[in-house]
Amino acid sequence: MLDLKQYEVWFITGSQHLYGPETLEQVAKHSQIIAAGFDQSSAIPVRVVFKPVLKTPDEIYNLVLEANAAKNCIGLVAWMHTFSPAKMWIAGLRSLQKPLAHLHTQFNSEIPWSQIDMDFMNLNQAAHGDREFGFIVSRMRLERKVIVGHWQDSEVHDRIAAWTRAAAAWHDAQGARFARFGDNMREVAVTEGDKVNAQMRLGYSVSGYGVGDLVRFVNEVSDADINSTLQEYAEHYDLAAGLQAGGEQHQSLREAARIELGLRYFLEHGNFKGFTTTFEDLHGLVQLPGLGPQRLMDRGYGFAGEGDWKTAALVRAMKVMSAGLTGGTSFMEDYTYHFGSNGMKVLGAHMLEICPSIAATKPRLEVHPLDIGGKTDPVRLVFDAKTGPAVNASIVEMGNRLRLINSVVDAVETDEPLPNLPVARALWLPQPDLKTAAAAWIYAGGAHHTGFSFDLTSEHLADFAEIAGMEYLQIDRTTNVSQFKQELRWNDLYYHLAKGL
Repeated sequence: MLDLKQYEVWFITGSQHLYGPETLEQVAKHSQIIAAGFDQSSAIPVRVVFKPVLKTPDEIYNLVLEANAAKNCIGLVAWMHTFSPAKMWIAGLRSLQKPLAHLHTQFNSEIPWSQIDMDFMNLNQAAHGDREFGFIVSRMRLERKVIVGHWQDSEVHDRIAAWTRAAAAWHDAQGARFARFGDNMREVAVTEGDKVNAQMRLGYSVSGYGVGDLVRFVNEVSDADINSTLQEYAEHYDLAAGLQAGGEQHQSLREAARIELGLRYFLEHGNFKGFTTTFEDLHGLVQLPGLGPQRLMDRGYGFAGEGDWKTAALVRAMKVMSAGLTGGTSFMEDYTYHFGSNGMKVLGAHMLEICPSIAATKPRLEVHPLDIGGKTDPVRLVFDAKTGPAVNASIVEMGNRLRLINSVVDAVETDEPLPNLPVARALWLPQPDLKTAAAAWIYAGGAHHTGFSFDLTSEHLADFAEIAGMEYLQIDRTTNVSQFKQELRWNDLYYHLAKGL
């Protein structure tokens, strides 16, 4: 399982020699206390490591080089306790290859009205020291997150936590490998894309494999491993009668386990973090992989159907960002609408592959016919999703940039049972309403495949997009279609001109 405690962010503090050793000792002491407070925070999922106070250009530059090379360092949180002349930061910031957050805080929460003197003023200068630092970062046009508030406030901890989760997902993507079994679903546009550009911009690589490469691993799965996996199924899921030992469909369950294990062994052998499948290329497989992708997503792998590697990588990033949380994250597809008088809703599902991490109750293992793919009836986990606030996100390629679109939704219970729908599903109300949200999504070119999460918020996705240098669009309660279209036009102009800035 994913463990974000293996990662660390470095807490760096800016000052200068002007103030003398006594003041610098106080700066270091305060910085150590703040870093320790963040490190001990239950909200922040990574380690927060104090680094010595930075007072010269060489100290800053060498610290950045050290951070760039540190395997487990996923970013820097910078704070200017005193005034730190920003020209000192230019060389270091030019070299920085890790995400940056700028914390605008001060050690004390209140002004000590009756005791304040010039010694206090010389020590506690973040109110203008951070402005100096902010200028140079803006002047250099570097992306960063600015967090304002007292360092002990829970809101500050939550905002740092969101950024660290996004930074962890970005770190995880660097050098990550994704496998595509078969090609893109034929004639589909939105799931295509420039894999070379994605590797240059986002850090991960996507490689294609024939289904025969997978079948070799599937055929090598032992009966002992299958039997062990069947025991897992029995422990975690309700099994339809026909799938139980001695049932007429039990062999289908064994084949599903064989495919799951083959997929897992292939991914482990190649050190992959996600994969795609397509029902148009199933040579040598007995059934379309359904249960396998569901359970592998539950283990943290990214997945998307029909060759959609961008969504598979997004699901992996969302899995990393949500590590340790319990709401659940899944591959998803906007499948069909309810235009009823009791509220317009979206029914999300896919042919088979929805992650059980979002299940409201114990999933049920079933086998049903599938008229797509031309193989035997596949096994799948069937369930209704949880309810509550969620995000539904898509990454699309716009030619000169990647665009991340986030639709904020509220998942609800189905109006009636769905006894004849043999797939996992979620029902939600898009914000501000279906008509507005769907129109904005379509104007933005959003895909039909998405990453869906009860764990993440818009802040996580916005932070990730900013770190990744992607365009970010949000559809929520404030969305107005006319204004949204204007935002799209402004963004087109910005990205057209941005290289000249």
